[in-house]
Amino acid sequence: MSEDLRPSAPEELKDLIAGAAAEEVPLEVLGAGSKRGFGRPVAAGRVVRLDGLAGITLYEPEELVMSARAGTPLAEIEARLAEHQQQLAFEPPDYGALLGGAVGQGTIGGAFACNLSGPRRIKAGAARDHLLGVQAVTGRGELIKSGGRVVKNVTGYDLCKLLTGSFGTLAVMSEVTFKVLPAPPETSSLLLAGPAREQAFAALRRALGSAYDVAGAAYLPARAAARSAVAPVAAAGADLAVLRLEGLTPSVRYRTQALKQLLASPGGTIEQLDAAPSLALWREIRDVALLPGELNLWRVSTAPTAGPALIDELERQLELAWLADWAGGLLWLAVPGAAAGGPEDGGAAAIRGALAEPGGHATLVRGSGALRASVPVFQPQEAALARLTARVKDSFDPKRILNPGRMYADF
Repeated sequence: MSEDLRPSAPEELKDLIAGAAAEEVPLEVLGAGSKRGFGRPVAAGRVVRLDGLAGITLYEPEELVMSARAGTPLAEIEARLAEHQQQLAFEPPDYGALLGGAVGQGTIGGAFACNLSGPRRIKAGAARDHLLGVQAVTGRGELIKSGGRVVKNVTGYDLCKLLTGSFGTLAVMSEVTFKVLPAPPETSSLLLAGPAREQAFAALRRALGSAYDVAGAAYLPARAAARSAVAPVAAAGADLAVLRLEGLTPSVRYRTQALKQLLASPGGTIEQLDAAPSLALWREIRDVALLPGELNLWRVSTAPTAGPALIDELERQLELAWLADWAGGLLWLAVPGAAAGGPEDGGAAAIRGALAEPGGHATLVRGSGALRASVPVFQPQEAALARLTARVKDSFDPKRILNPGRMYADF
């Protein structure tokens, strides 16, 4: 039975990590625990829960900046931003339901620690691009600060980007400062049906390359679309290419009509979703709610032009449910487990083998504890990069007590 520790101040966090380092006791670091099943299982004698380190500590709407302690719920932050018609532009997904838990439990520290970004990444960038400053405690028990409250703070190493996506294996974030942006007053989506798969993906890329400032570009196979709670999507009965437009109302209306003309094709249809159903659909895409929840789930990043061929190859090898975001640059692949007749490795060999030629990264986001312990959850690193990663780990956490094994088996 592991011991739960809940620091309520950065100094308490510093002291308990310093004590664990002195005793060489491994720690599992959690926010609210909504993403505990993402990554390799962690064997630790103590669990550090950061939900006691919560609260917005600074918000200047006119400066588009906010600071909050790491355990602050995302729901609280988004509600506060909504009061000022602002948002987290990187659109952090909610993986609660995806990982078998409750929705609305994620924290701001967890979003940055896992570098979670949603469909708007193609326009607004990743989570790490929005982090301005961080306060954290290293595995040495040292309290460190990096960055500040403005984008142009570039003094020294960019620890913000280093810690973002490190899954709490280098240092434990206690407070983060990040930029926010105005929320768009109008949202609209286009549903393209009819073109063959390759032509539909090409239409998504064409829209992204146009002057019409697309804020989302996804592809939903008919089986995924049928699971939607948005009636026109569920009733489509066909594969759908989906485009999102955001901004001022006159601009959205103009760009919507221009894209309809640009993408019109013989035999194809284009339907428009207004704001409410559009917002609901993009939440479903963001949270991967349109794929079966009982299957192993892979997140594959590759070149958008490589996406369709990669899907074709994998459908020849695996029983597969899937959808694509980022115009084909992000693929979500759901594969049956061994008990349901799927491969013993959850599809790892086939997926990573298919990625060898086009290049990319495959991450196992959902799988049993046994599967996550037996196959590399994150894309295996080349030898030189693995050595560099190990040196970075040792500089921050020489006793290797922070989330040991969460990302890679040997540290």
